[in-house]
Amino acid sequence: MTQAVTPELRAWVVDQLAAGHSVAALRTSMRMAGWQESAVNAALTEIERGAASMPAPATAASDEARPMPWPDLEGSPLYLDGGDRRVHVLHTVAHPRVVVFGDLLSDDECEALITAAGRRLARSLTVETQTGGETLNVDRTSDGMFFERGENEIVARIEQRIAMLLRWPLEYGEGLQVLRYAPGAQYRPHYDYFDPAEPGTPTILRRGGQRVGTLVMYLREPVKGGATVFPDIGLEVAPKRGTGVFFSYDRPDPATRTLHGGAPVIEGEKWVATKWLREREFS
Repeated sequence: MTQAVTPELRAWVVDQLAAGHSVAALRTSMRMAGWQESAVNAALTEIERGAASMPAPATAASDEARPMPWPDLEGSPLYLDGGDRRVHVLHTVAHPRVVVFGDLLSDDECEALITAAGRRLARSLTVETQTGGETLNVDRTSDGMFFERGENEIVARIEQRIAMLLRWPLEYGEGLQVLRYAPGAQYRPHYDYFDPAEPGTPTILRRGGQRVGTLVMYLREPVKGGATVFPDIGLEVAPKRGTGVFFSYDRPDPATRTLHGGAPVIEGEKWVATKWLREREFS
């Protein structure tokens, strides 16, 4: 059955564009919501032609009202629909905005990521805020690698699950990063957003705008140590295999209270996969 393009759908598209979302992002969101390709094209064609006359995106003065990645926690659900998997809600914090997911990944998925990533590990780099490039950092003593978005079947499946769970377009995500922390390895407390005051930040932002959310997923548990810590609120999330911790930040400011780090591994190895989300399409 052909889906009709209703006035309500057209109004929704106009509102989303006015809020700063791209046509490409709306196309993906509509497909994820079950709209047929013909209906998506019909709804967006006339909008694309008249996009120049749409209201301007939200400015810094109205940033607090802009959409943000976040699961639907209305009614305090115990479980959330990840599309192909039921995910547990284990813990939530209001400020900063933190949610801990249980059973986010299966054991087989964790092992598949470790196996695929293991052949490509190198000393982890951090973003160089002076130039917009990457550099070694003494605060980060892990080994890591990046998958391209949708690089293989397992990565694509997990990325689709994340997009549905966090209600954020898949193409707004950076490639999945896998990290290995040997005994003694750590990542000292830091922020994931890009500091607007740094000279390299404008170069970084060209690829998809600011980061607005971080999801850390635990692939292999150490014997001791390795928690994800939030010093501002005294929260420690144990690196339980298959579990993930997500937090979002609506502006690049310490007031978000998203200072976090990876505590030193005391015994064993910790493997994690990290997904950073941007405010618009990442390329």
